[in-house]
Amino acid sequence: SVLLISPWNYPVFLTFGPLIGAIAAGCTAVIKPSEVAPHSAKLMTELIPRYLDTRAYIVINGAAHETTKLLEYKWDHIFYTGNGTVAKIIMKAAAQHLTPLTLELGGKSPAFIDENANMDVVAKRIAFGKTFNAGQTCVAPDYLLLTNKAEEKLVPALKKALVDMFGTNPQASADYPRIINNRHYHRLLNVLTENKSGNIVIGGQTDEKDLFIAPTVVSNVDREDKLMEDELFGPLLPLIRVTDVDDAIEYINSKDTPLALYVFSSNKKLSKKILDSTNSGGAVVNDTLMHVAEGSLPFGGVGPSGMGSYHGKRSFDVFTHERSTMIKNLNPIGEAVVAVRYAPYTKPNLQLARLFMESVPSFKKSFILRHLKWVVIALIFGIGAKRIA
Repeated sequence: SVLLISPWNYPVFLTFGPLIGAIAAGCTAVIKPSEVAPHSAKLMTELIPRYLDTRAYIVINGAAHETTKLLEYKWDHIFYTGNGTVAKIIMKAAAQHLTPLTLELGGKSPAFIDENANMDVVAKRIAFGKTFNAGQTCVAPDYLLLTNKAEEKLVPALKKALVDMFGTNPQASADYPRIINNRHYHRLLNVLTENKSGNIVIGGQTDEKDLFIAPTVVSNVDREDKLMEDELFGPLLPLIRVTDVDDAIEYINSKDTPLALYVFSSNKKLSKKILDSTNSGGAVVNDTLMHVAEGSLPFGGVGPSGMGSYHGKRSFDVFTHERSTMIKNLNPIGEAVVAVRYAPYTKPNLQLARLFMESVPSFKKSFILRHLKWVVIALIFGIGAKRIA
């Protein structure tokens, strides 16, 4: 039996993804959807009993109190998608029963922009990744690392890309989402207003009644300012200036391991250098978000950005245990072959046992294979025969 605790930002996708893996693995499941997305939770509560056996799959609604109660039980596996603060509470509860768990978290996912990249294409793909669901995506590009020259090229291209996508007034666009609730709206607004450095070069418009925050790009942000403290999880995009790729790598490595890392460059050596010199849950070169949509790629974080992975076959694997099994017969001839393992341990017996049980370097295997039949004959008609007698 497994416990699935899902988030509010993609409530259907991030509930049914793990649930499908649990069903495929033959597990029963208790599903705890997020109370922050009440309409989606209500719909799943109505539909799941209609199509799944309620003896095996049930939905439990509620907030922190109900989740805490669920964590008191012993589960075979806990699968949680959300933030690191709650993940620590869940991990502590799981430790009471030594319950294995999967944590799908987030973090500040950086994007490095090579100044020689095609900025029109880069801008479209960054704008897509940052505005999809209004940036309320765990793998959204959280900030950009780029040189002054790259910034000069990218900012005008970003302005154009955003106008092409949402018009001159994103609030009037039917394709631009809203912030999930008032609390998160004010969280983002406070981060933006309390940030001391940088200049808003795109966007900045807000409307509390509509829970609207425009796609907002802030250039020349200080590396230790408010925008760079925590995962933004919204449509705010700080630009961090670096001197070169080595400076960018050093900065990435000075922070917690991100869930995603993005590199925009046509220079394969540069891209490889960044990938080889950093760590992240996943990485994409010249795009954003799309690795999540590729079912054959395992998806998961490292350390602060998560633990374990799923998607595709990995969604089955995460809810199963690969049990090693050995089945042998009781044939007396076979028993004679392995008789050297029994006491008394004479020197010849130990030498033969070592020959069969120790790992052998590849350059020695051919010699052993050439003489294997004589070894077997010696075992059967030599030591083994004596022992049978």
